[in-house]
Amino acid sequence: MAVIVLAAPYSAGVNLTPDRGLMWYYWQRADADVWSRLSAWLPYAVHQIGMWWLIAQGRSARPRYVLGLHWFNVWALAWNAAFILIHIVQTKIFYDGLAQDVHEATSMGSVVLMLWLILLLENKRRGMFFGIRAPFLETAGEAVRRYHGYYFSWAIIYTFWYHPVEMTSGHLAGFAYMFLLLLQGSLFFTRFHTNRWWTVSLEVLFIVHAVFVSWFIMNRNQPGPLSMFLFGGMALFLITQLHGLGLTTRGKLAIAAPLLASMVWFYSQYPDTLMGVMGLPRLPAIQYLGAYLMAGMVMLLILATRRWARSEAAALSGSAAQVKRHSAP
Repeated sequence: MAVIVLAAPYSAGVNLTPDRGLMWYYWQRADADVWSRLSAWLPYAVHQIGMWWLIAQGRSARPRYVLGLHWFNVWALAWNAAFILIHIVQTKIFYDGLAQDVHEATSMGSVVLMLWLILLLENKRRGMFFGIRAPFLETAGEAVRRYHGYYFSWAIIYTFWYHPVEMTSGHLAGFAYMFLLLLQGSLFFTRFHTNRWWTVSLEVLFIVHAVFVSWFIMNRNQPGPLSMFLFGGMALFLITQLHGLGLTTRGKLAIAAPLLASMVWFYSQYPDTLMGVMGLPRLPAIQYLGAYLMAGMVMLLILATRRWARSEAAALSGSAAQVKRHSAP
């Protein structure tokens, strides 16, 4: 973050595309060419493929979870740090990102899908609702737990390279959050990676970032957008995330009481914001419905994979039987 600040400004002298309103990413250069595009896509591809290779190496090694670093963690930390610096230099020279060629929904959606998958993989440990597990989600959750590193790595690195480095409050907050996620993604097969307070903090920081962006970008005179993220995030925390911290009932109540009090006070002042398009239930509803949707998609993939494996086994068995018949005297 210090390097980003010291290397600023970035867009000085760059002609940006006209603002086209909702779901349009403004920070794109108007005169992008093949070289500016390649300056983002090529390092992104190398960054991504390198991390996937390191994850594969870690999985194949089947190491213990240690309170330290494996060799692939050291490489992952160095790899991510190097490409953070490369992206800063690339933005300084070319001011271009993947946003030039792909829609903003792909960047935001990749992280939202990651949050849905986190609800699935954590269901077995902390439950889905008030510490109660949803047993029919556990098969999908186990599959997500086994392979989530590949998707999470893509979601984080893709979003990182989607944006050029910029000095707006939203960009700075977003890059700070991305760096924490890249750190988490570098610590696989360590105790740090599974520390429940750390992982919940990363989940909650997504809501903090959304609140921060909504405050600076959306209409400050309208409390609806901010309250939707802030208190919807609080509701999600109280319903699900709080119950994975290993706290006693008294500890949970000590955390929940001030949060609930703040929610009651706010909605007593702004009762119109409780329901409706920007109401309290919207964010938790999106998260839970999304988690169940992802569970259905994962189960379909599991069933398709099992069916393919059975057909392959049957084909191999038939081939072996045919060879045996032809080789019989």
